[in-house]
Amino acid sequence: MSKRFFWAVALIGAAACDRSSSTSAVTVAPEAGETRLSNIRQLTFGGENAEAYWSPDARWITFQSTRDGRTCDEQFVMRADGSDIKRVSDGRGKTTCGWFFPGSDKLFFASSTAHDSICPARPDPSKGYVWPLDKYDIYTANRDGTEMKRLTNYDVYTAEGVLSPDGKRIVFTSLKDGDLDIYTMNVDGSDVRRLTNTPGYDGGPWWSPDGTKIVYRAHHPKDAAELLQYQELLAQGLIRPSKVELFVMNADGTEQRQVTALGGANFGPSWSPTSSHRAAATSSSTSSTPRSRWRPPRSWRRSPRTSRSTASRCSAPTASNSSGRAIATPRPKGRPTCSWRISSGKSVSERPRTPALT
Repeated sequence: MSKRFFWAVALIGAAACDRSSSTSAVTVAPEAGETRLSNIRQLTFGGENAEAYWSPDARWITFQSTRDGRTCDEQFVMRADGSDIKRVSDGRGKTTCGWFFPGSDKLFFASSTAHDSICPARPDPSKGYVWPLDKYDIYTANRDGTEMKRLTNYDVYTAEGVLSPDGKRIVFTSLKDGDLDIYTMNVDGSDVRRLTNTPGYDGGPWWSPDGTKIVYRAHHPKDAAELLQYQELLAQGLIRPSKVELFVMNADGTEQRQVTALGGANFGPSWSPTSSHRAAATSSSTSSTPRSRWRPPRSWRRSPRTSRSTASRCSAPTASNSSGRAIATPRPKGRPTCSWRISSGKSVSERPRTPALT
């Protein structure tokens, strides 16, 4: 059995046993030499559990999971202690990227339910490390799973949604205009605005705490050959995310600028509470086809009330409060090793490394 690394209150991506949804959290000892993390608790058991995000009142968590024998993700909610786990999606197709609305009684997430009654096919392994661009649209639902409603109707990859700090707009990634670009819209789906238009992948958007800026990841092909390769994969509903850098722009899409030039996959950015620094996970793998089906997450989110934060798989820990709590998944065997980098927007100032799994 692989040795597992926990950032803090952990969502386990590949647990050794399956347990009922009412199982209480289990305390886990930190690894030898760990001095910053304490009170580590495992919340989920069985299947792959990821992309965990807090409700505004810090009482609930939404996450995607393959629990109960599923072969692709459905959307779930649970209490902050891991109890009362409930599926909120309809059980059809595949889901990703859930987020709570203010009040904690309603959430949105991306689902392929309009196109898939079962899990969509996985990419051909011969194509190397690629992400499938499944036909997601964004849906809303009550926390108890009732009143699931479709918010977008693009019938192409539309996901990675994050709510603005004032609760009025959603930023998301979509293929709706033929390229992977970043958009915002009102929470009712109206007033859709395209923010990026450079050929290539723009995604993983994340609001600054004051709502004035957005940090995101991007890969813009440098020449005609790179662009052709990107477009050929896009036509097959695929993207190869082995090279993405971090960018920042104003909330209206103006003043786009690149803030990393590290090579490899730089992803999962988020902000310090002052909006002046960002933390990001960086893959140390130089291979263009790492042996893993793992997808980088959007980011982590600190609990609104308790100095806790959430993270999925290999995302960035909090840059401003390293003693806070986090929700995370360990790196599965075979996933590229990651390191954390802190950026002020001009230069990288820190680079602590994550322990490797054995």
